[in-house]
Amino acid sequence: MNAEFFAAIADIEKEKGIPKEYMLDKINQALLAALRKDNPEAENNVYVDVDEVKKKIDMYIQKTVVEEIHEPAIEILPDEARKYSKRAQVGDTVNVPVDTKKFGRIAAQAAKQVIIQGIREAERSMVYQEFTSKEHEILTGTVSHIDPVRGTVSIHINSSAEFTEAALLPSERVPGEVLNEGDRIKVYVVEVRRTGNGPQVLISRTHPGLVKRLFELEVPEIYDGTVEIKSIAREAGSRTKMAVWSSDPEIEPIGACVGPKGGRVSAVVDELRGEKIDIVKYSDDPAEYVAAALAPADVVSVEFLDEPKACRVVVPDGQLSLAIGKEGQNVRLAAKLTGYKIDIKASSDSPVSSSSAESADDIETEVPQDEESED
Repeated sequence: MNAEFFAAIADIEKEKGIPKEYMLDKINQALLAALRKDNPEAENNVYVDVDEVKKKIDMYIQKTVVEEIHEPAIEILPDEARKYSKRAQVGDTVNVPVDTKKFGRIAAQAAKQVIIQGIREAERSMVYQEFTSKEHEILTGTVSHIDPVRGTVSIHINSSAEFTEAALLPSERVPGEVLNEGDRIKVYVVEVRRTGNGPQVLISRTHPGLVKRLFELEVPEIYDGTVEIKSIAREAGSRTKMAVWSSDPEIEPIGACVGPKGGRVSAVVDELRGEKIDIVKYSDDPAEYVAAALAPADVVSVEFLDEPKACRVVVPDGQLSLAIGKEGQNVRLAAKLTGYKIDIKASSDSPVSSSSAESADDIETEVPQDEESED
């Protein structure tokens, strides 16, 4: 029986990855819990001996040898004590074996519950540790269920040997993106939290970090650090602007991201279901950076105002609408990308009240959490 017991512990360690030492500790706790149910008076005098070499688990109640018994749970007479220790004398302590087969039903249930709970806690801890290491990374998951009322999508995600269900909330879904049960999609792990029901993995399809990680997968120069993504501004499902820079003067960062015949950027666009991506060159010169961020419009001049992080941009008369973009999207994304409040005017210097974009301070941060934006 003991041999089978230790074999079962070894199987749990092999199949679930739960350390043998952890399981033996939980079994120790389970046996103690069971004995205390049947013998509450002996609570502090219980001893469990686990011998991994001989594959034996023995349990004892430590009793004091006395002339007259007042507390039967923890005291024993000399003649009885000598059955367990031939030289036992009054005042000595002897280990009295416990027959675990005689545990009552309630005690046995208590022991079973401790072991089951221990396994669950270990599994949850392993899942938490595994997915915590994947924060701010991309994981591939399978759509397992779609709630038609709330719009929440359950995604079955794997990391190494661990798996869990994560909820893709409506706010983290790309507007207009149609998902079906069984679809395989990539998601960005925003955060992993501990809860009473196990780890909760927060995932997103709208986070700018998803775009960053997708380019890392497609562009070797980004993965090895030769090309750096300085900032990302995204309106999920519609358009993204991304500023890139290269530490190697011989490498053109935009060309590296676009790839031969546009293959690299096309792969990212396909994963994002057709979302448009503008790739611009980052510059330490704020004027050059702002001008590049307003692409595809040309910029005549950039004037910085007395107001902090604010500038006025002049564009050719015929490109005012292009610079502003549909419903102000182009200038809005440029403001998020650069961190500047941008006011656009035509060359004729006619005021355009609708051409201002909010400063990045007034907009939810669009740079991935593991990246620092640079001006």
